[in-house]
Amino acid sequence: MNPKFENNIGIKVPELMMPAKSVDLTKWACVACDQYTSQPDYWNKCEEIVGDAPSTLRLMLPEIYLEKEGEAERIAAVRKAMDEYVEKGILENRGEGFVFTRRTVDGKTRNGLVAALDLECYDYSKGSTTLIRATEGTIVERIPPRLRIRDGAPLELPHIIVLIDDENKTVIEPLTKQLEKVEQLYDFELMQDGGHAEGWLINDESMIEGVIKGLEALVDPNKYGTEMPPLLFAMGDGNHSFATAKANWEKLKANLSEEERKNHPARYALIELENVHDDGIIFEPIHRVVFNVHVSAFLEALKAKLVELNGECEIELFDCEHCMEKALKEAPEGAHVIPVIIESKKGLIIVNKPAAQLEVGTLQNALDVILKATEGATIDYIHGADVVEELGGKPGNIGFLLPPMHKSALFRTVVFDGALPRKTFSMGEAHEKRYYLECRKIHN
Repeated sequence: MNPKFENNIGIKVPELMMPAKSVDLTKWACVACDQYTSQPDYWNKCEEIVGDAPSTLRLMLPEIYLEKEGEAERIAAVRKAMDEYVEKGILENRGEGFVFTRRTVDGKTRNGLVAALDLECYDYSKGSTTLIRATEGTIVERIPPRLRIRDGAPLELPHIIVLIDDENKTVIEPLTKQLEKVEQLYDFELMQDGGHAEGWLINDESMIEGVIKGLEALVDPNKYGTEMPPLLFAMGDGNHSFATAKANWEKLKANLSEEERKNHPARYALIELENVHDDGIIFEPIHRVVFNVHVSAFLEALKAKLVELNGECEIELFDCEHCMEKALKEAPEGAHVIPVIIESKKGLIIVNKPAAQLEVGTLQNALDVILKATEGATIDYIHGADVVEELGGKPGNIGFLLPPMHKSALFRTVVFDGALPRKTFSMGEAHEKRYYLECRKIHN
């Protein structure tokens, strides 16, 4: 890295690999691997669109196939495609630089900056006070299967979105006035209703220095009124992918000298940086669907656990929307009210005097226990309410709808209370997630 760009806040100017100009970018860019995990039709459609064309679909493993038959063969195919794309010039080295990104989808536009973060400045364990922090609880059991994909892979592709709390818009937003100075890398439509993506290569020294200085100015132990270890980078999307990158680095560095550790490419992870105050960022709730259960028995066990954890709980099922709306209005003040969907009926879980701060915590704490005790039961985390209604209404399934949290509360909450319950929020629905596009070598 250019010595001018060295810093102690964990930001790195990455050396980027980009698809050659001959590549059809609509077929190249594919949505994050952790989306549509209960909807094989989506991924089948991606296969149909891409065909034999170069695509990031060949450089990652959709999690719908994770820990399923054929996983090892799929991972081997990913490795082969990575090597071939570099050898055949499908991917080209564009040198050091950030990428300023603009994504427009469903009438919302948000800006971002593709950069790399130092994994030495990150700790996903509970109570962490590092500059880079998880915003939700990290499930360590989810790391090993993801590590199988990253371990030994020559390239990485970012779908991780990391947030900064830049209320005065001093870091990313000023770049919009300087884009005529730099090269536009892409401007195209994303497949499968992903909207429109634009990107510019930020390799101008003064622009890069401006970003780094702006980030350094955000590091303030008294930012939230009381002296606390500063939080500069908070995970927005892709928490477990970033944790996997950390685990991979810890494994690698054990066999490296101190000198080799300093600049090894796997020490860093490629991400997109976004300002939580960007008008285009909307926090959406992440809902739950439980599969393969005896519905009435599961709800009975869930109610008992919610009573045990909180003191009071009722689960009411309704035959009509009007009755449900009336019960919703009459719920006690301060209660956590969670709509539930089962075959042919809808209902409400009403937890009076909840022990957790957020509805997602109230529900998840109980679900974790009941799921472990229910043989064959599984859970998925769903971004769209319509998908929850569809899946939850099928026999043997239960859907749970959760409310959104306010994005302005994120940093303060993590600083003072620690990580949120896992899958508390999502930055948009599945088709609004980051699409793979830029790449970076993580092994020389």
